[in-house]
Amino acid sequence: MAILPFRPSAQKRFQRLVQPHLTALHSFAYRLTGSLQDAEDLVQDVVVKLYPRLDELESVDQLRPWLNRVLYRQFIDSVRKKGRQADRPVSELMEAESQSDWLDSQMSDDQSPELELNKERLGPMLDRALEQMSPDQRTLLLLHDVDGWRQEDVAEVLGVPIGTVKSRLHRSRAALRKHLQLAMEPDDDSGRLEH
Repeated sequence: MAILPFRPSAQKRFQRLVQPHLTALHSFAYRLTGSLQDAEDLVQDVVVKLYPRLDELESVDQLRPWLNRVLYRQFIDSVRKKGRQADRPVSELMEAESQSDWLDSQMSDDQSPELELNKERLGPMLDRALEQMSPDQRTLLLLHDVDGWRQEDVAEVLGVPIGTVKSRLHRSRAALRKHLQLAMEPDDDSGRLEH
C-alpha cells in the first residue's frame, strides 16, 4: 500500500505546527547526541516519522513537551540500535560561556579560599564526576539543572511521574556532590588536589 503525499494545505498545517519548535528540538538533540550532524539526523528522523501523523499532532495540547518526548525516545532507540553509549563530557554539551555561567551560579557567595583558589579546576572535575554517573543521571541533571527545564516537563519527556523525577534528581545531585567531594580531597599530606 503506497503512502499518498500530503496535499499542500496539509504540508502547511504540518509546517505551522512543527516549525516553531525546530530550534528547541535541535538544541535538545544536540544535548543528547553531542554532535551537530547526529542532532540534525535525529531531528530529521523525528520529523519524517511525524509527518504522516498530522491529525495526531493537531490533537496534542502541549506540543513542545510531546515533541521532546518523541525525540528522546527516538534517541534512545537509535542508541540501542547502534549498541553504543552517548557519553560525553559536560564541556562538550555546553558552550564555554554557558558552562562558566552555570558553574558560577552553583557557587555560594561565601566561598572558601580553597574553593576560590581551585575554581578553574571545577570544570574538569565536573566533567570527570559526570562521566562516572549513569547516562540517565547525567541527562536528568543536564535537562533540569543546566538547561532549566521544569520538573513537570522532564517528567513528561522521560515518561515518568513527577515524584520519580524529584527522587531521581535528589539522588543524582547527591551522587554528583559525592563525586566532586572525592575529587577535591587531598591525595596526599600536602593538600594538593587531584588533577
